[in-house]
Amino acid sequence: MIFLTLSIITVLCIMGIGVAVAERSLLIAVISIIGIVVSMGLGFGLRKKNVNSHN
Repeated sequence: MIFLTLSIITVLCIMGIGVAVAERSLLIAVISIIGIVVSMGLGFGLRKKNVNSHN
């Protein structure tokens, strides 16, 4: 369930970049990029932790 939540957050942040381009807003773009990096980082980190704990 946590991976689904993180993937939805990542997709929303990617959509935010599209909104930022349409609105010509640098602030929205920066917030979206930070959101993508954080949510993908958490997802990959949790995945690595789960794989290592099962071995």
